Amino acid sequence: MIETIENDSDELVRRAAAGDRRAEQTLYGQHRQRLKRMICVRIDQRVAGRVDPSDIVQETLAEAARQLPDYARQRPLPLYPWLRQLALSKVREAYRRHVQAAGRSVQREADIPLPDHSAMDLARCLASSRSGPSRRLLRGEQRQLVRQTLERLGEAAREVLVLRFLEQMSVAETAAVLGLSESGVRSRQRRALEQFCRLFEEIGDAR
Repeated sequence: MIETIENDSDELVRRAAAGDRRAEQTLYGQHRQRLKRMICVRIDQRVAGRVDPSDIVQETLAEAARQLPDYARQRPLPLYPWLRQLALSKVREAYRRHVQAAGRSVQREADIPLPDHSAMDLARCLASSRSGPSRRLLRGEQRQLVRQTLERLGEAAREVLVLRFLEQMSVAETAAVLGLSESGVRSRQRRALEQFCRLFEEIGDAR
């Protein structure tokens, strides 16, 4: 399905960049809900209490419309990863404005801590997967244990799990975002799952 959307998007991008408003609306409509889901995964709850994720989506699509002619010429990324990149910049701006101390920069997703609700959602996704960790993850009192495991997991491993399980990105899209081959994404995901399971059990047993 995602591959079909991307193929259809090529023609829509060309028409939208040429000023076709209907093509532009169709193009962005295909990705609006995915962008909102990504924002809800990433956004700090202190920000979410002040900024509606739907407003960030609107700001993102307005920015995309301004940049679309350049994007159509250069195609630095597939369409959705490009839109996602724009949306993340809006999330960072909101985080910096409402949470982070002035004067510090927020350059990457990893600079914004994964919210607790997303950490637990990731844990539930992993617990329900065949290669996931113990079902203990489903217990509400394991919140701190999940957080400690994710922090020890490391940025690269944590990010591939968030992209694949929470944002539900395809292997191809994840490869574009991370700058890896598709086989590299699969390998990193497998290693990350193994590391998460091991660390979760180690930290749990040490308590």
